[in-house]
Amino acid sequence: MSSPLNPKTTHWEFSGLPGAIGITLGLPTLIIFFALITNENYSLTGINLDIQAIIDQLPQNSTEWIDLCFDKTCWLAYLTWFFGLVILDFILPGRSLNGVTLRDNTKLNYKINGLAMSGTLLAVLAARVYQSTNWYLPELQFIYDNHLKLTIVTTIFSFLLAIFVYITSFIPLITPNGVKTRERVLSVNGNTGSVIYDWFIGRELNPRIGTWDIKLFCELRPGLLLWFLINLSCIHNQYHKYGEITDSLVLINALQAFYVFDGVLNEEGLLTMIDITTDGFGFMLAFGDLAWLPWSYSLPARYVCLPEHKVSLGFSNIALILGIKVLGYYIFHSSNKQKSDFRQGKLDHLNLVSIPTKTGSKLLCDGWWGLSQHINYLGDWLIGWSWCLPTGFQTPLTYFYVIYFGTLLLHRQMRDEAKCRAKYGKQWEEYEAKVPYKIIPYVY
Repeated sequence: MSSPLNPKTTHWEFSGLPGAIGITLGLPTLIIFFALITNENYSLTGINLDIQAIIDQLPQNSTEWIDLCFDKTCWLAYLTWFFGLVILDFILPGRSLNGVTLRDNTKLNYKINGLAMSGTLLAVLAARVYQSTNWYLPELQFIYDNHLKLTIVTTIFSFLLAIFVYITSFIPLITPNGVKTRERVLSVNGNTGSVIYDWFIGRELNPRIGTWDIKLFCELRPGLLLWFLINLSCIHNQYHKYGEITDSLVLINALQAFYVFDGVLNEEGLLTMIDITTDGFGFMLAFGDLAWLPWSYSLPARYVCLPEHKVSLGFSNIALILGIKVLGYYIFHSSNKQKSDFRQGKLDHLNLVSIPTKTGSKLLCDGWWGLSQHINYLGDWLIGWSWCLPTGFQTPLTYFYVIYFGTLLLHRQMRDEAKCRAKYGKQWEEYEAKVPYKIIPYVY
């Protein structure tokens, strides 16, 4: 379907349909693989894989596969978690903010209640610890003991959610008078006409049920907070099963928990990011938010919580890793704040060097943004290194995140560059001459 509001998509991301199919099949397989090689029946050291030992963990017949994929207790637990957070999203207080102007000249309103949501989760956890005997929480142990099943549950749920939002993208919206209909705003990337590709990349830009925004909720709630609980379950298991908690596992928990709650508490910043403003919500984001994020990002914690992989860092190594984290966080947040303040006119008195464009905006090429075109990406990548370094150097597996995330940042940079070149033309060429480095100053 093509219209003045929703032109037909001509540029296909990820090499088109083959890439979409490959990612749809490959990434769920990868997180299942991660589950099979980081558990108490199998542990990987180095790069040598015992393929037979991995295969032996899998079901041997169709009945066992059904039991693995559709375990009633795991499904009930996850659905309670997901829709419990939906209910909290509705009832907890928050601020009302408008997003960016859409192509139909409207702005969507968002309820920002990350503080209330975080406080509620932490209060429930604190209450459960207070009620517990010897700090034993069956909920956390359940997460740890059902790692593989929950990985599969979140993956299947992502498929189902992507199907739901794809189907609803064809249903016209009802205007306030209840008579006429208006066209949904589709993603500029997801209106190819290919069912599989549009389902994967996301056909509708901001799928909603009433005023409840599905995409923003999934970005910052079920997967992000589940990641926090998965990490806690590793500490819980290590303490109750082995009678100790290693400093490496505590450090990973602390650093990643800071990242989780920093994101939730600053959710308004997401309203101007490409995930919300440009990308449709399909399988790519649904799976990424609900399954990929919690089960791949928690890999370092799940690895070092096993007794054969435990790492004792000591004060000096902890200080070094914290230094990398602080540096990354400082670069990421101060650079983003500088750009935000510049756009709002708060830095006009500093006369920062910038390039006026034909669209009326300005390209900042001073301060942080004179060092590289995406200096904030460098800060984000350094934060990722601080999560992986506590695992030591036992296997490249625990450094998967920085490799994956570095690749993702390069892809984002190329997407942004193509968009800006088309949007700004000669002004972008002038900008590239002033700021030649893409991400890492004086390197790339």
